[in-house]
Amino acid sequence: MRDKPELLAPAGDMERLKMAVLYGADAVYLAGTSFGMRSFAGNFEQDELFQAVRFAHAHHVKVHVTVNTMPRGDELDGLPGHLERLNEAGADALIVADLGVFRLAEKYAPRCERHVSTQVSVANHLCAAAWYELGAKRVVLARELSLEEIAAIRAKTPKELELETFVHGAMCVSYSGRCLLSNYMTGRDANRGACAQPCRYQYALMEEKRPGEYFPVFEDEKGTYIMNSRDMCMIDHLDDLMDAGVDCLKIEGRAKSAYYAAVVTGAYRHVLDAVAAGRPVDPVWRDEVEHVSHRHYATGFFYGPPGQYTESARYLREWQVVALVTGCGADGLATLSLRNKFRAGDELELVGPDTKPFSFTVPVMTGEDGGELLEPRTPQMVFTMRLPKPVPPWSILRRRVELSGR
Repeated sequence: MRDKPELLAPAGDMERLKMAVLYGADAVYLAGTSFGMRSFAGNFEQDELFQAVRFAHAHHVKVHVTVNTMPRGDELDGLPGHLERLNEAGADALIVADLGVFRLAEKYAPRCERHVSTQVSVANHLCAAAWYELGAKRVVLARELSLEEIAAIRAKTPKELELETFVHGAMCVSYSGRCLLSNYMTGRDANRGACAQPCRYQYALMEEKRPGEYFPVFEDEKGTYIMNSRDMCMIDHLDDLMDAGVDCLKIEGRAKSAYYAAVVTGAYRHVLDAVAAGRPVDPVWRDEVEHVSHRHYATGFFYGPPGQYTESARYLREWQVVALVTGCGADGLATLSLRNKFRAGDELELVGPDTKPFSFTVPVMTGEDGGELLEPRTPQMVFTMRLPKPVPPWSILRRRVELSGR
C-alpha cells in the first residue's frame, strides 16, 4: 500500500459540499461570501459555514476555506473579523494568496493551517521553501509545472511542507489564473473572484474603417478560439503524481454543479484507492469523468507544454440528472426528488456514494397521493420508485441526452 495523497474536492454551496463529502473527498474547499476567488459559486453565509464545518467533520473530512483574493486597501478593515470567524468555525486551513492576508491569518486564525494559493504561482523550490519559512503548511503549485519540476521541488524542500496540485477541471489560459482580460473587457475582475471567461469567447475580426462589419477568422469550419484551454484530467496518471511526491490532489469546480462534485469526486476516490493499493483500476470509474459536462480533456503541463488548442470551446454534455434519491429501504423502495422529467419505460443509470453505476428500466412510480405515476413533471416533486437494489441516500439517477452549448 502506497501513501495516498489527500483528495480535495470543491464545494460551492451546502448541497455540493454534501455530495463531495459523501462521494469520498478527504477534504473540501469552499469560501465565505467575501475574499474568495469564486464570487458566483453560491458560497457560504456565516451560519452556513459553521454548519458546513460540522457536517464535514462529522464525516472525518477537513475543510479548507479560500481567502485568496488580492484585497484593496479599503477592504482590509473587514479581514480580521472574517478570519476570526473562520477560526471560530473550526476551518482546518485557509488558502491565501496575498502576503498581508497571510500574516493577518497567523494572528486572527491561529488554529487554521495556512496554505498558499496557486495564484501565487509557486514554480520553484526556493519560493516554496520561503513560504514554508514564513509559516505555510502547504503550497498549491503553479499549474504550469511538469511532473519532473514537481519532483525536483519535492526533493529540495522540507518534507513537512505539503505540495498540492490541480488534477481535474477547467484551467485558465493565463499564468496560474492571474488574468486582467476579464477586467479589461467586462469590468469583472478575475483576481477578485468575478471572471467572465472572455478567453472562451468566439472572436471575429473588424477592420478599422468598417465599424460594425465583422469578418470571420477561421482556423477551421467551426470558427476560431485563439485563447482556448482544455479541461484538466489526470485520472489515468495518479501513480505518476504520487511518484512525483504530491501530497494533495485538487479537483477544480466550486462554480460547477452538485452532480459534478459527486461524480468526479467519486471517480477519483475509487481510482486513487485502487492505485494506492496496487489493484487494477475498474474502467467504470475512469469512464465516470466522461459523464459530467466538460470540455475536451488534456493533461496540462504535467508531461510538457500542451500546445495551443484551436478546436471548439463548447462543453460536451451527454448526461442529465433526472432525480435524487432521498431515502431507500432494504427492499429497494426509494423516495426520490425530481430534477428533470422522465417517464416509466425510460432507460436510466444510477450512481451513488460507493455505488457502482448500473442501468435499469423505470417502472411505474407512486405519487405523494399514493396513486400510480407514469411521468413525474413538477421540479422537486417527491415520489417513490422500486429500484433493482437498495442504494444509499444522495444516489443520482441520470440519462443520456443530446445537449450542447458554451
